This record gives sequence, C-alpha cells and structure tokens, in this order.
Amino acid sequence: MRRYFGTDGVRGRVGEPPMTPAFVMRLAGAAAAELGGPLVLGRDPRASGPMLEAALVAGALEAGVEVYRLGVLPTPGVAYLTGDYRARAGAVISASHNPYYDNGVKFFGEGGRKLPDELEARIEARLEEEPGYREGGRVFQATEGAERYLSHLLGHAPDLSGKKIVVDAANGATYRLAPELFSRAGAEVFAIGTSPDGRNINRGLGATAPETMARLVAELGFDLGVAFDGDGDRAVFADRKGRIFHGDHLLYLAAKALELKKVVGTIMSNYGLELALKELGTELVRAPVGDRYVAEKMEETGARVGAEPSGHVIFKDRFHTGDGMLTALVTLELLSKTGSDLAEWVDALELFPQVIENVRVRDKHRVMQHPGLAALLREAEAALGEGRINVRPSGTEPVVRVMVEGRDRARVRQIARELGEKIAALE
Repeated sequence: MRRYFGTDGVRGRVGEPPMTPAFVMRLAGAAAAELGGPLVLGRDPRASGPMLEAALVAGALEAGVEVYRLGVLPTPGVAYLTGDYRARAGAVISASHNPYYDNGVKFFGEGGRKLPDELEARIEARLEEEPGYREGGRVFQATEGAERYLSHLLGHAPDLSGKKIVVDAANGATYRLAPELFSRAGAEVFAIGTSPDGRNINRGLGATAPETMARLVAELGFDLGVAFDGDGDRAVFADRKGRIFHGDHLLYLAAKALELKKVVGTIMSNYGLELALKELGTELVRAPVGDRYVAEKMEETGARVGAEPSGHVIFKDRFHTGDGMLTALVTLELLSKTGSDLAEWVDALELFPQVIENVRVRDKHRVMQHPGLAALLREAEAALGEGRINVRPSGTEPVVRVMVEGRDRARVRQIARELGEKIAALE
C-alpha cells in the first residue's frame, strides 16, 4: 500500500498535508536517492508552482543530484526531455486537471517512463530515513528544452495547410506551445485559454470543460477544435458541429484506420465502444483507470494504441506515454489518411448513456471493502439489464466513483443515483 502516491503522483491542496514545501523537499530527496540524477524538472503555471519547485530543487540538491529546470512545460514534454537529456529521472509539479489551489508532484524514470507502484512504494519508504547532505548537487536553466520538445512534435505533424482549428490551452502548461505548434504546422488557429494568471488554470476551459471550445468551432465555422488539460497530457476534440469527440471515439478511429486487432481502454471505456470494436474484429482490453496502467497493459498485450475516455491517449509507435498535442497531430493524420473529418466518426460510434456519481466518503478503502457492497452491486445490475456498472475509489480524492451505463438514459441516471446513496449509507 502506498500512502501518498495515487493514480498519478502525489496530489493535494497546497498548504495542507502532504502538499507542503517541507514535504515536497523530503519527497524530492527520497526520489533522488532512489532514482539518481540528473533530474529534469518542469511545472504548470499555477500560483503555487514556483514555491514547490524551489522545495523540490532544494531536496534534490541536498541529495547531491543535478537539476535541469525547464520552467513551464507540459507533463509529456518533461517525459520526452527526460529521455532526450538522457537524465536518470524527471519530475513535474502539477495537479493536472484539478483547480488551481491543488498541486502535485509526479516522477519519471529513465527514458521518461512513469514509475511502477513498487518503485513509488520504495520512494515512500525512504521518507522515513534521514537524508543527509551529499555534495555534487547543481542546478541549470534548460532554456532550450521547450524548443527541443516542439521540434519533436513537429516531426509528427501532418501538413495542416487550409485547416482551421480552435485551440483551448486551459490557461495551463500548453498555453504558449499549442498555438505555435499548430500554426507552424500550417493551420489557421483561434486560441483560447492562453493567459494564465496562476489561478485560472482549468477554470471553465480545457479538456474537462470543452463546451466553450466546441461552441466556438461551430460558431466560427472551423474544421475542428482541441482542448488540453492543465498539464497537457489529455486532448478532447470537437467536430465542426460542436460535438465532443473523446478517447473512446479516438480508439474507434484508430482501430479502423490502422486495422488494429487489439486496443487498450479502461474500465471506464464505453460499452458501446466495445460492441462497435467487436464488429470490426478488434478486441478491447480493459485496464484500471490511469494512463500508466493503460501503458502497462499495452506492454503486456502488445497493443499499439490505448486510451482513456478522458483524453489520455498513447500511440506506442510515436511515444510511450500520453501527450495531448501529439494525440491531436496523430488524430489529424488519421483523418487525412481516411479522407474524413471528425463529424463522420462521431456519427459512426453509438455510445451508451453513461452516468458517474461521485460519492464523497470519509474512508474510501473501508467502503470498498464493506461486506454489503457486493449485494448492492448485484441488485443494481439486475435492475439495469444490458449495460455495465463499475464502482471504484478515486485515486486522488476521498471519493468513490459509481459508473452506470445502459441504453435507457433515465434508467441509468436513476440507478446511479440510488446506488450512490446506498453506498454513502454504508459508512
């Protein structure tokens, strides 16, 4: 059991345990002792970033590790540059899609790969040790990192001449690079969410709130839109009609365009997608929620493409982790390959209505282990009929997530609400 690491690093409200400068300094020292150095470091533009960056640098320097500071850069950019700089480790200060008052730390190993659970557990074990001072720590400003990452992305860009794209950077880590990337690839760009003030990251914009982007695509008569989340590893699209195109749609597009026999989704991937893939002769392999678990399942099964509905997408032939901007470029390439636009692919995939109830609890693990939970699930499944029910603990919050899918939206909503109420009563 890991105490601090969740689905994607350590995350929490800034100023409250564990997300304090003192803890981040200890965490950095423990990670540096376990992973070694050099370490490349990036962050998103939220207000607490510089403070926590200073703490992380101090912890790494105390451990005798060299640190290359990249400044504000998307998480996948840090992952890429960890490999490009041939560093032993990478770190990102970001809370991804969370509000500005949260922040977090996630680490990469050699080559920019996310850490397995066992390695995170070893880092946590080192938190109990007295780190001690080691000579050798130095810090460098890696000002050329952003251009190296941008060049990497442009190497995967199709010719976008004549394309009109709305880009929503969520006032997050992609606010400078995303508009420049698509412009340099030839597209006409209308950009929003490019004025971060430290407090407006993810607020009403981005991959978790793509409605403004989608509305602008339709109103401006653009070809499509793409919204990124705060740290730039997710991408959610809108077609020319302003309809949302997310990770499930993209898995279907990739499976058909690339003639894939197997793709990896998660337990949250829509049942309608599973049925549609079966008609193509493509197997949907489900992984736990979290893009690193998708990546692990891809390694295990040999699948070339994996995705979460939320917009984390991995094209293994291009890079080993999710990258929102890379996802957008490959999606545009697949559309060009098939001679189609997003609207056709939204029409092609019939998704089941899905409702998610977030049940706030005091102890999510105790609720998940409650002996009465299995009976509640059997009762709900019998009432639903065709469809799926999944109940899981959040990886980052004191919440149990109840997901219900079925053909009848009203029935799905009712079952999700009732099941959520019964699960809350288990406490």
